[in-house]
Amino acid sequence: MATVSPLIFHPRKTAVSGPRDAYGRTMNYLRISLTDRCNFRCMYCMPAVGMQFQPREELLTDDELIRLVGLFAETGVTKLRLTGGEPTIRPHLVDLVRQFKSFPNIRELSMTTNALLLSRIAGDLKDAGLDRINVSIDTLDPVRFRFMTRGGRFDMVWAGIEEADRVGLGAIKLNSVVLRGQNDHEVAEMARLTIDRPWQVRFLEIMPMEGVGLVYDEGLVTSEETHLELEKHFGPLEQLPAHPSDPARMWKIPGAQGTIGFISPMSEPFCDTCNRVRLTADGNLRLCLLHSDELNLRDRIRSGATDAEIVATIRGGIWRKPWGHHVHERQMHTVRGMSQIGG
Repeated sequence: MATVSPLIFHPRKTAVSGPRDAYGRTMNYLRISLTDRCNFRCMYCMPAVGMQFQPREELLTDDELIRLVGLFAETGVTKLRLTGGEPTIRPHLVDLVRQFKSFPNIRELSMTTNALLLSRIAGDLKDAGLDRINVSIDTLDPVRFRFMTRGGRFDMVWAGIEEADRVGLGAIKLNSVVLRGQNDHEVAEMARLTIDRPWQVRFLEIMPMEGVGLVYDEGLVTSEETHLELEKHFGPLEQLPAHPSDPARMWKIPGAQGTIGFISPMSEPFCDTCNRVRLTADGNLRLCLLHSDELNLRDRIRSGATDAEIVATIRGGIWRKPWGHHVHERQMHTVRGMSQIGG
């Protein structure tokens, strides 16, 4: 396998507090989109046709990614999540994981994946330092799975999940976006996975991203509706404590090994405890998932900016992070789709 270039940035060994925004929230969590490309075309993420991907020369190189992760670690970021598109199709992924985890301030490194290719590399990712995975999986029905992903193979995805579990990339979290008329009748089957497995099944509300507005308008199922549907099958769920910055409200089926999470950005926004920013595949610092406000770090690097200048740009950008998405006031504009931003 080809390897990435040697590190060009050497961080300080001492941990620092994460940068704060103007509202006093500490940003210690960076989500990194490794590519805007994906081997699925999920209906709530990409339009069926007409998706345009960025030229590869506009995406961050391996060296640029490594440098930026080191600088974010210097500002106080301690948690990374790799996203996409689909991160497993990024060349040199295992080497990048190893490099990212080598920064002393990075305490947790996770990845969100569709798991299609995961069975081949789960062990290598674990050995390189990946701590755990989230898998996007909206149905357990192979036929419906193929329809919702526009061509995905459920058997390969499930093999990836099982291999990740076997090598210790856990506790595994399964993310299911609930869509009316598509998979809302299957939520009990998804939740049943937690009875004899120490996994977390998380039910997400669809968000109105670019290119999937009609799917959002017709498909939104609130977490309250999903919760009520689960209690029809399992009786009252048991509420669990959760960390304030965790977007999931945690519950469990009484006696189950695993847990159930509800992520409700539309019906119960969690903006007040947000601790995350995003780095897009083309090198923009995205301050809020549902706001188009971005800072171009790639161009700063390519124009010769020093590490100190880039860190100052990062801190200045985080300071102006908006309070919330204001989606219900129709004031948000995403401009990019989910696959271009990285969830």
